[in-house]
Amino acid sequence: MSAPVVVDLEEGSPADIAGVAIGDTVVALNGQYPRDVIEWQRLVDEPELELEIDRGGLTVTIEVEKRAGQPLGIDVDAALFDRVRTCDNHCDFCFIYQLPKGMRRTLYLKDDDYRLSFLYGNFTTLTRFTEADLERVITERLSPLYVSIHATDPDVRTHMLRNKRGAMSLRWLEAILEADIEVHGQIVCCPEVNNGQVLEQTLAGVLDRYEQLASIAVVPLGVSKFSPVDHMRPHTVTEAREVVEIVERWQGIFNDVLGHRMVFAADEYYLRAELPFPGADSYDDVDLHEDGIGMAVTFAREFRGEIDDATNTASGFFAWVEGAPAEGYRAERTDTSTGTIAATAVTLSSRPKKDRPIGVLTGTLGAQVLEPLIADAKPQAPTRVIPVENDFFGGNVGVTGLMVGADLQRVLAGEPEGDRYLLPDVCLSNGRFLDGLTVDDLPRPVEVISTDGISLRKAIGA
Repeated sequence: MSAPVVVDLEEGSPADIAGVAIGDTVVALNGQYPRDVIEWQRLVDEPELELEIDRGGLTVTIEVEKRAGQPLGIDVDAALFDRVRTCDNHCDFCFIYQLPKGMRRTLYLKDDDYRLSFLYGNFTTLTRFTEADLERVITERLSPLYVSIHATDPDVRTHMLRNKRGAMSLRWLEAILEADIEVHGQIVCCPEVNNGQVLEQTLAGVLDRYEQLASIAVVPLGVSKFSPVDHMRPHTVTEAREVVEIVERWQGIFNDVLGHRMVFAADEYYLRAELPFPGADSYDDVDLHEDGIGMAVTFAREFRGEIDDATNTASGFFAWVEGAPAEGYRAERTDTSTGTIAATAVTLSSRPKKDRPIGVLTGTLGAQVLEPLIADAKPQAPTRVIPVENDFFGGNVGVTGLMVGADLQRVLAGEPEGDRYLLPDVCLSNGRFLDGLTVDDLPRPVEVISTDGISLRKAIGA
């Protein structure tokens, strides 16, 4: 177990006044050794604190007096101080297995930790969940949690997780729901595995055993060219339409029985099925943007001026292992006051030059959403959408969040100099693309903007 290191200190805060310094290692708080930032937050809420500090190998005791609940004024370097509970499933559709060799070590870490589910919205299969975990979730009211369901049939779930505990681990979901903890479920739908009749059975099983779920996101698997499993493939148009039809039919069933729709299909299904998105009122005001659900509809409404405040999503892909703040939990990627990413020196001009053509960089799926919006708008300068084919992961991956620096280098190298290029921040985590490159490595200057319709509308002057 490692102890948290102070990485930032608020000037004039109780910790600053008491003599805590950046670089200090906080070994204990009031004689207790916190396992994670959840326990840390509970301990630092106390009005009187005794901090055991390791300062360059010397043990220092610092006493802090403050108001109960007053922030200590410290940011630490991690969310978990003990070891991350890693995933021992071997799902054929797991995207971690589909990463190429030679990337940053942290990207290959598979977690199945309920604490990261609470802190960052990571999905857990509950296959490593224990009685002690259940007691803590209930006692400390760690809500909401996010659970990967995939299938309610024990045999199918075991097969998908390639873990014999998959057959019984959903019993923990029942216990969590009975304790009135908010839980959001997810089904990664794989062709010829858990789509079609299996998906029908899964949704019926949810209605029978897990009706207290807040929502269920049905999302397609991602398939990169590095996938080691031959039978994992993208959905066909027909299969995507079948998923949409099943989900929409069960929305009606859930609504009739429970009073809300419960299950929602990812935007990608509608794009792959070549079907129009449902209306904004079809999402029951459930925020599932991190699952890729309702993002397109919300983005379009923001862009058209139907929504005044942008819907900011949580930190980017793998952000929790890449240094996302321990306090603040689901940290935003961007500075919401400016709409620009704080991690780079590239900023968005508040008054773009009218005579400079604009290129909007996006994934191939994002292009399908943006092109009709921009065609109907009246930007101040000629504006075009630039789809970035994902050669890095292969043509089956078209989401904007998985754009990498190498593909952007290739595309931008063929674009004219002097144009303005807009890059959505969703593909960056701490200023880096998944392949480790930054915007400074691109052959053309780019303006990194928040991934919402309001920011895009302002950027193009529409």
